[in-house]
Amino acid sequence: MIRVFEPKIYYKDKLAVWSAVSKKNISGSSIEISKFEKSLAQYFNREYAVAVSNGSVALDIAFQNLDLKEDDEVILPAFTIISCLAAVIRSGAKPIFCDVESDSWNMSIDNIKKVYSPKTKAILMVHTYGLTADVGNILKFCEENNIILIEDSSEAHGQEFEGMKCGTFGLMSTLSFYANKHITSGEGGAVLTNDKEVYQNIIQMKNLDFNNNQRFQHENFYWNYRLGSLQAALGRSSINSIEKTIYTKIKKAKVYDELLSDYSDLIEIPLRQKDNVRNHYWVYGILLKEGISRDGLIDYLYKKNIETRPFFWPLNKQEAYQKVFNQVHECPNSERLGRQGLYIPIGGHVSINQQKQIIKEIIDGISFLTTA
Repeated sequence: MIRVFEPKIYYKDKLAVWSAVSKKNISGSSIEISKFEKSLAQYFNREYAVAVSNGSVALDIAFQNLDLKEDDEVILPAFTIISCLAAVIRSGAKPIFCDVESDSWNMSIDNIKKVYSPKTKAILMVHTYGLTADVGNILKFCEENNIILIEDSSEAHGQEFEGMKCGTFGLMSTLSFYANKHITSGEGGAVLTNDKEVYQNIIQMKNLDFNNNQRFQHENFYWNYRLGSLQAALGRSSINSIEKTIYTKIKKAKVYDELLSDYSDLIEIPLRQKDNVRNHYWVYGILLKEGISRDGLIDYLYKKNIETRPFFWPLNKQEAYQKVFNQVHECPNSERLGRQGLYIPIGGHVSINQQKQIIKEIIDGISFLTTA
């Protein structure tokens, strides 16, 4: 089976974890955690970083810090992972979906303006699949309208906008370190900020509201969201490999672009660049033309020992959302992506010969599905 992704674990990564084990630094409060947080803050050009147990937790903590009310609205893209929606709902605010652009697969200021209202209190800016959201215009819009900006950079480690790293923007940025991310600790996440008060709140929120002066006296019913030190050691080590990881993916994406160049009537490939932002191909997504069964192709490829993943199913169509809100939102680009998109294996574990095999099987599969 050619896996859709496979993390690259270098000898230095194993050594970092072994060093933590040998020093018995395994808890969520050891020196390894603070080292990881300092490395993250430095890499992402933030004053503070707080490591937590996963990226969904990072989103939860970010929104719990905003003290949103029932009538407050939060704009987020319909085309993203459900963690984003869940965090907004758990904050007590009302989620408002905007569509994404048909070419970049990311939210733009035009999408946002279509759903903005005087009740909009925050925007969750998500970077998806390798390109960025419309960062400059969204930042300006938030500043002009006194809107809080939260940035989800879970899929954008190492990506940049106008020389500034994703993870730099907004009141808070969130990260995931799941195994398929450019910085990975297997599981894990972080919240980044430049605001000292927010930082101090997050420290309390991730650790049961412990107070060092009165250790077992608590003012709030917070959760335990700590990250383990072995994960932190792996994550800190993987920061040093990020440029190599991105370089490899860009090189592999170029091969796919060339192999698919004669099939534009069947498949749309991801943009290499938009608005001076170079795609760093967190994944290599393809979009099938209408009439071709995406799910049928996924099944076909799996039988050929090629693993793929469907694109995100749009949030406005999620059954969990409809159960709570029972509202209809039209986000045609997000819905088309969710219906016709999939991503295919990319990374150092995939050879050029395997890439050729993957594309051959994709074209053969499309032929089979459209003539059967």
